Amino acid sequence: MSQADTTVREDGIIDSVSGPVVTAVDLDARMNDVVYVGDEGLMGEVIEIEGDVTTIQVYEETSGVGPGEPVENTGNPLTVDLGPGLLDTIYDGVQRPLDVLESKMNSAFLDRGVDAPGIDLEKEWEFTPEAEEGDEVGRGDIIGTVPETVTIEHKVLVPPDALDEGETAEVVSVEDGEFTVDETVAELDNGEEIRMRQEWPVREARPAGEKQTPTEPLLTGQRVQDGLFPIAKGGTAAIPGPFGSGKTVTQQQLAKWSDADIVVYIGCGERGNEMTEVIEDFPELPDPQTGNPLMARTTLIANTSNMPVAARESCVYTGITIAEYYRDMGYDVALMADSTSRWAEAMREISSRLEEMPGEEGYPAYLAARLSQFYERAGYFENINDTEGSISVVGAVSPPGGDFSEPVTQNTLRIVKCFWALDADLAERRHFPSINWNESYSLYRDQLDPWFVDNVAEDFPEVRQWAVDTLDEEGELQEIVQLVGKDALPEDQQLTLEVARYIREAWLQQNAFHDVDTYCEPDKTYLILTTIKTFNDEAFDALEAGVPVEEITAVDALPRINRIGVQEDYEAYMDELKDEITEQIRELY
Repeated sequence: MSQADTTVREDGIIDSVSGPVVTAVDLDARMNDVVYVGDEGLMGEVIEIEGDVTTIQVYEETSGVGPGEPVENTGNPLTVDLGPGLLDTIYDGVQRPLDVLESKMNSAFLDRGVDAPGIDLEKEWEFTPEAEEGDEVGRGDIIGTVPETVTIEHKVLVPPDALDEGETAEVVSVEDGEFTVDETVAELDNGEEIRMRQEWPVREARPAGEKQTPTEPLLTGQRVQDGLFPIAKGGTAAIPGPFGSGKTVTQQQLAKWSDADIVVYIGCGERGNEMTEVIEDFPELPDPQTGNPLMARTTLIANTSNMPVAARESCVYTGITIAEYYRDMGYDVALMADSTSRWAEAMREISSRLEEMPGEEGYPAYLAARLSQFYERAGYFENINDTEGSISVVGAVSPPGGDFSEPVTQNTLRIVKCFWALDADLAERRHFPSINWNESYSLYRDQLDPWFVDNVAEDFPEVRQWAVDTLDEEGELQEIVQLVGKDALPEDQQLTLEVARYIREAWLQQNAFHDVDTYCEPDKTYLILTTIKTFNDEAFDALEAGVPVEEITAVDALPRINRIGVQEDYEAYMDELKDEITEQIRELY
């Protein structure tokens, strides 16, 4: 939101400054109005009004700002610019384009008070109409298209606030050609001029039709997630885990490989080096789906731990509003928030400076409400323009010391339907993704099973359940093994442990840095598991025939199971391997 675009109302003056929280008096303002604070014009937002005292959270460093300096009210809430140019862009938490500001400053360090529009107001875009003169259109309807990137066709919509619900208007003129985002491309008979640029308040969800029950998975290319704990398109998931367990790498894998049309990646208060890695790597990565640059379908919101804490609070709303905009076009959007714990810490700091009554561990009492308000904006929607689109939200959680009983993790657990629990012990053993199969779950599994049956294999749910049962049995047996040793177990239980080892090492484990194994399509995920089940079935038949377990587990073909993930021609490899396993084990009896 540019300072030049605002309408200044009556000014106030600063009364006190406490970190990112500033109080002002004599300010004519409403809740959530954007204001400019101090002589340098630092952007802030009204968060409390009590009598003549207005409390503001400032999105920039407030050192040196003192009482008596002016506060200008814009009279508008915090909004984001929506239009062509959002993709292939890196923003801060209040949608200031960092590359534009860097060129302004000639430095990576930004001066306070600098601002720039969220999208380029000077660039011309090739607009192709889809509506014709005389057409009746309603709010959210598609007027035309713009080739935003080589990957994504941007759809220009009638703004949701241009018409009332159920109201239509006639298109009286529409033009094709090159236009800037602020030039009129169509006019309606009610006098509304349609431009490519819209503004929308970040704390208000964009209107949508009825939320649908999602029935299609968001394929991630990660076997443990697609195979055991799938997330639906329009679903919500949490990735909690201690430091070093792989949260950021897991989210980056999801951003790169998930079959969403659009990716919104929010670095919410993470360490600068982790966000730097994303900013440096993503522009260089090819999109595995199209071969085009990955950034051509990605928006990055970079907010690191050394940036002002209040901007961290707003960045998730900026990201979800951009996601809703592309959902309205009929796209499937995947939003990654890394991490919601840092967001909650920002709320805790603001709350403490407001001297509010603290809740558990000092977090504000409204923590659960804020988390649910954020996650509930995800979903698979029938849009108001009769298209269908989805927003899938994956939030990383960083519990101190890996303690899942802390408030952010527990409140997130009550909201999301997919829980990928990262395990420090697995990470130390170099088992990645380090998702603990005993603590994780997905409540989408039953409603997604018909898709896997239709698109992968009819017995996919049964084979997966066999793997789950085997892993559960292994977990129970490991407790006995720690007491008496593996050799004290009956031979059938020793064999179960061996089968479970292959499920863990060949199926659940995946190498993100291997060109082939970094992504695994659902068919390959299923076939790897059926290969392990072939070994299981043949091995137990041999055991019943009296073959010692040591001879069964020593057959030459078995080590090849661990190499399935890195095979390009995996179908031929697995067909041959199944035959070898069957032949070699049957030769034993």
